[in-house]
Amino acid sequence: MFRIVFILLLMICLPGHVLAQQKVPILIYHSIDEYHGLGSKELYVTPENFKKQMTYLKNHGYTLLTFERWQEISKIKKPIFITFDDGYKNNRNAFEILQKLTDDHFKPTATFFVISDFVGNKNRLSQFELKEMAATGVISVQSHTATHPDLTKVQNLQYELKDSKERIEKITGKPVIALAYPYGDFNERVGSEVKKYYSFGLTTTPALYTEKGLKNELLFLPRIYIKYSTNLDEFADLINK
Repeated sequence: MFRIVFILLLMICLPGHVLAQQKVPILIYHSIDEYHGLGSKELYVTPENFKKQMTYLKNHGYTLLTFERWQEISKIKKPIFITFDDGYKNNRNAFEILQKLTDDHFKPTATFFVISDFVGNKNRLSQFELKEMAATGVISVQSHTATHPDLTKVQNLQYELKDSKERIEKITGKPVIALAYPYGDFNERVGSEVKKYYSFGLTTTPALYTEKGLKNELLFLPRIYIKYSTNLDEFADLINK
């Protein structure tokens, strides 16, 4: 009986935001472009649809964060993270859309996870483009490793983790604190190495982030895929679960 009374008193006395477990969407995109038949169609989102999705976030009071501002999620009513993997040149479309949506009340940001050895290759963002976008504060450039391997099969992880981090930092002049696991693959050994160089690790485990108090949980953050076929109603459902 005492236990029940204690719980009821706790519910009355504690503010609602303490009792409610905050759910934070971390979205994952790849290409922001029209699909022309090359590669997986579902890894594309058209510029038109991306603009509609970002406008939805703007109109519904979301704050778009990067991982440098992670500590703010507990102070913001609707935090959300927009991430892009692989560093495709067409991600400039996303950057330009975010810039156009920026106003005094809505200052959208996003994170580009780039493969350091692929920077400047065909269809990939160049060093100049990455530095230029990072300088605006709209884009945070982070690591997607050096060569995009399955990290669970790599024996010497230093090149993929440490060297990629240092190369990207040299390009942008800004700290690299987050890593997106290629293919979403990770294990405990990989996690322990990632922890040496990064504060955050991004998986492709499909879920909203909720703080569980688990050891190293920031090294295994979940993300939700936004696909070519994702319509606006589905987009709203995914981030409001």
